[in-house]
Amino acid sequence: MLYSEVIKRSDMISCALCCNARCSEACPHLAPDRALRSIWFDNEDIASLSLPPENPCLSCDAPCEKACVRSGKVPVKDIMTRLYDEVRDKAEIPIPVDESRLACELCGIPLENPFLLSSSVVASTYDMCARAFEAGWAGACFKTICTLDIHEASPRFSAITGDNGSIQGFKNIEQLSDHSVAENMDIFRRLKEKYPTKFILASIMGQNEAEWEELAGLCAENGADAVELNFSCPNMQEDGLGSDIGQVPELVEKFTKAAKQGTDIPVLAKLTPNVAAMSPAAEAAMRGGADGIAAINTIKSIIGVSPFTYVSSPAVKGRSAIGGYSGNAVKPIALRFIAELGQSEALKGLHISGMGGIETWRDALEFILMGAGSIQITTAVMQYGYRIIDDLKAGLNYYLAQFGAGHLKDIIGAGLASVSDTTDVLERDTILFPKFDKSKCIGCGRCYLSCQDGGHQAISLTDGVPKLDGSKCVGCHLCLLVCPQNAISSARKRIKR
Repeated sequence: MLYSEVIKRSDMISCALCCNARCSEACPHLAPDRALRSIWFDNEDIASLSLPPENPCLSCDAPCEKACVRSGKVPVKDIMTRLYDEVRDKAEIPIPVDESRLACELCGIPLENPFLLSSSVVASTYDMCARAFEAGWAGACFKTICTLDIHEASPRFSAITGDNGSIQGFKNIEQLSDHSVAENMDIFRRLKEKYPTKFILASIMGQNEAEWEELAGLCAENGADAVELNFSCPNMQEDGLGSDIGQVPELVEKFTKAAKQGTDIPVLAKLTPNVAAMSPAAEAAMRGGADGIAAINTIKSIIGVSPFTYVSSPAVKGRSAIGGYSGNAVKPIALRFIAELGQSEALKGLHISGMGGIETWRDALEFILMGAGSIQITTAVMQYGYRIIDDLKAGLNYYLAQFGAGHLKDIIGAGLASVSDTTDVLERDTILFPKFDKSKCIGCGRCYLSCQDGGHQAISLTDGVPKLDGSKCVGCHLCLLVCPQNAISSARKRIKR
């Protein structure tokens, strides 16, 4: 069974995912924090298989729960027992020891796995990149190097959070590296000397053709494996930079060509999602000599307008600005652009480095299936730390082993054939009815309300028990989506109209 999904994030909604978690310090038998984190990042099979053969929780008085920073709110003992009783037997294969199937390449240069830090604060100093490399990241796209005089605003981050406090959408008004070019070149040299097998992707931004060429050459001379051209930052103070370039294919081509003249290492163009279609800019980058495309950068946004001050967030002395939106909320938009690039015949052969809302190995897999050959991540690292690499690698490796894929490249773009840019291709002659699981239903009536007021009035409610009227149901599955108990599934029978 593929990732049994018996235990959900909602089962541990109060878990703070602590650093140096007290639950594990108190437990004499297990590392419950590691198991909880694996569940959070869609690795419950691995969480169960990583536990000792016999369940020590059965005869334990749960000191982990007493030590928890939210004592009494996280049912650690129950969750560990469910891993033993409900999950372990459903795992189809043992945890693979060999991670070689994760090995891939970026424009012909080997990567030990597809996971890189994306250009941002998470990859902005020697120490940060070194700690990420030690943790298991294959490489880093260093924070964008420029000759501009960078002075950041404070505060410069804001977020939209879910019911459990985790970040769903993240806004930043941050700009580029505030280190000098010379300081950043010194960092590259030191990183390459200490970590020769790690991939250094140097993000750069020039103000004119000469600067694009010069910066690309300097990065290559000082240890960068490839260069990423930042045609996509939405937060620049000056016009004609960042996403202003990415929206004009002629400028993308001109500055890509300039950068290519300065170096013989691979060059990727990082493109803006603040366009109707990305292919024109991508094709322009290819004409300019780009070896790959990186996408997406953040989406221009306004969030959190205060009902008291009328200022959006983050507010800086009573003012705010349009900024870049990221986080899991942008993943559907990012996947749409990745699929557009992956399906383009004109772009065949170009490497696609995908990013935008990736938190778990499943998120990463979706990008790979849409054509991405490498993965870049920032917002999830900002929220959870470099440690997420453990579950990213473990989950993707387990999936590949489970499906008998010998190599990551075997599945790149495997989902593209299912995607159409029009709904005209969809079959419309059958209805797939919902199916109610009475053992899970708690009688809340949410399905009834949604069907009544947002659907087709196909569900009635008697003493808290929902009943389907097949003559009215159109198979939209709104009820399935709103059910808080996951008590509604798709019926296997397809009904002809």
